[in-house]
Amino acid sequence: MIQVTSVNKLLAVGLLVLVVSVQAAEPLAVASVEYREIAQTYSGEGVVEATRQSTVSAQISGRIKEMNFDVGDHVKKGQVILRIDERETEQTLAGSYAQVLQAQANSQNAKAAYERAKQLYTKKFISKSALDKAETDYKIAQAQASASEAEASQASLAHGYTAVVAPYGGVVAERLVELGEMVMPGKPLMTGFDPAEMRVVVSVPQYKLTEIGTKPKAMVEVPSLNRWIKAESSKVQPLADARTHSTQVRVNLPANEVGIYPGMFVRVHFEVGKTNKLVMSANAVLHRSEVVAAYVVDGKGTVRLRQIRVADTVVDGLVEVFSGLKSGEKVALDPVKAGMLAGKQR
Repeated sequence: MIQVTSVNKLLAVGLLVLVVSVQAAEPLAVASVEYREIAQTYSGEGVVEATRQSTVSAQISGRIKEMNFDVGDHVKKGQVILRIDERETEQTLAGSYAQVLQAQANSQNAKAAYERAKQLYTKKFISKSALDKAETDYKIAQAQASASEAEASQASLAHGYTAVVAPYGGVVAERLVELGEMVMPGKPLMTGFDPAEMRVVVSVPQYKLTEIGTKPKAMVEVPSLNRWIKAESSKVQPLADARTHSTQVRVNLPANEVGIYPGMFVRVHFEVGKTNKLVMSANAVLHRSEVVAAYVVDGKGTVRLRQIRVADTVVDGLVEVFSGLKSGEKVALDPVKAGMLAGKQR
């Protein structure tokens, strides 16, 4: 039994050594530094805004009796976001319905009187002027009934305004009233936006409009998230600012872009042409304090750390090389693993 256990331990150690040897034998992933045709860009700073954002306002006067959502809450289209006290509008609506019933009764009486007047006139019991008066009274009663029905419809519509509903699904950005507060028609209540549709607004100097075109291709850099987003579409607005001599360009982002919200600072890089540049993979760039470097791998597999100078912007995973590397040289795509290998070669 003891001999079997010893054999098992030896086998386990042997397997571990074999695994370590296989891992050590894995080749170091490298990529070539080379010239490529990449896009030339013009960069501008912009701010994210929601394509759909609005402020819901009160349409009747009353006191806020119920608030169902607050800042940051998600609201579905048609949900009641707050309610205004409906007692006053209920009384107005009840009075309007009573006036409708009264006007309808008056109209029926006037109609009956007009029908009798027509019969009496055919029998020569009343004059033509009496018939005309009966007809006029009937038409007036009909008009009053119609007016009462219109007032009742208006009262019913006003009663419906006590429940303030969301015009579309989105997020509450700002709440402008408190529970119990008295509001009047036109008073802003809540501001919201649809997070599914975002765009960037950036001002571009007029002399650059010819280069970027009317529907420019663009990449949006979000420095706070260290992300690059390909724009869905872009459009130059047909209006210039006379003070700054610039024109706004709206850059639409893909739908439902996670982590993007109104007010964020971004940079927009518009494509203005193509050019050949010396580039390398951005994954191979190593940042150590203020030093920028890369591990260069020669034909014999020797790994050496070399200080380089590269551009700040990354396009399609590539970064432009200004100095420190030549075309055709190989750089390690995993700087951590390359650093460990370089330490063993010393």
